[in-house]
Amino acid sequence: MVKTLPFEEPIVQLKTKIDELKEYTARADVDMTAEIEKLEERLKKLEKDIYENMQPWDRVQVARHPGRPTSRDYIQLLFTDFIELHGDRLYGDDAAIIGGIAFLEGKPLTVIGHQRGIDTKENIKRNFGMPHPEGYRKALRLMKQAEKFNRPIICFIDTKGAYPGKAAEERGQSEAIARNLVEMAGLKVPVISVVIGEGGSGGALGLGLTNRIQMLENSTYSVISPEGAASILWKDSSLAKQAAEAMKITAPDLKEMQIIDTVIKEVHGGAHRDPETQAKYMKEALINSLQELCKLTADELIEDRYKKFKNIGVFSEENASV
Repeated sequence: MVKTLPFEEPIVQLKTKIDELKEYTARADVDMTAEIEKLEERLKKLEKDIYENMQPWDRVQVARHPGRPTSRDYIQLLFTDFIELHGDRLYGDDAAIIGGIAFLEGKPLTVIGHQRGIDTKENIKRNFGMPHPEGYRKALRLMKQAEKFNRPIICFIDTKGAYPGKAAEERGQSEAIARNLVEMAGLKVPVISVVIGEGGSGGALGLGLTNRIQMLENSTYSVISPEGAASILWKDSSLAKQAAEAMKITAPDLKEMQIIDTVIKEVHGGAHRDPETQAKYMKEALINSLQELCKLTADELIEDRYKKFKNIGVFSEENASV
């Protein structure tokens, strides 16, 4: 059963009424078809109103939904013949990042993504999708391999952030992310990132310095979580809802600010309600971007990436608010 989020309660209540009416109709042998049809029409309108007018905090909750498809789910739905590769050749293998070689419409490419668990046991194995430095070094190894064999790279971003523990810092967490940024800036093949859930802080950026940044409609991308921002700004993490509105961390806001390139629409209620259909939307967006980027030379790809990030944050002082 799909977990219901707080803002979906009116939908659940109406569905319950419809189910109860259908059950009563069957039990009492009374024809209430007209009443049921009216309620079902009302339900369609309610779902449209709620899902097409979601607030930032609503989208944060959908991005965090425990049933939301993971990188591995999309790899299975989008690509064929995926071969997972392991290890950073320095320390070990980090299960919080997966990667390997696959085919999209018959063309080889490299796929890399943050991977969280789907239950408690797997979340512990994958450190809740928060990578250690060996995860980012594995990702970089696969990117350089892709560059060597002229394969495009697709990255799936889905993490609260890089793991901030003592062991990760001792093994060079900050250096690993920084090196990824430097090396990704100079890659000579097309690189696309897709934010499929939460895109948090440097942990997300370690796979995000790409030619094109795409986001699922109900994903988030930010330097800090709403709870963290509320704790810093107002010393009260319970004000996360207000922080989410002020931070502009949702796909529509980021597209308007030209930080991301594409907003990929989601099925009503979120990607977890129909992963197969969601994958079709993503596949179309990925193919369109790849067709555009594969026409560019290596130098043009690097210049394209440089201009993209150089322009982020540019503003006119005349239009800036005082």
